Amino acid sequence: MKLIINGKTKEFNKDITLADMLQKLDLTSKVMAAAVNMEIVKQGSWADYKLKDMDKVELLDFVGGG
Repeated sequence: MKLIINGKTKEFNKDITLADMLQKLDLTSKVMAAAVNMEIVKQGSWADYKLKDMDKVELLDFVGGG
């Protein structure tokens, strides 16, 4: 299965959840927001949110500053 993550195409096994994808990309420790096909997915739903071939995933990091 191909996913477009922040504009870059990556390949994964099929039947992957958003949480699985983040784990495979080693992004589980970051505080971030995720959108799939321009729809925000709440963090509490990531483990159940099944991704589909060619979904467009946008990941946004939060950075503190002042």
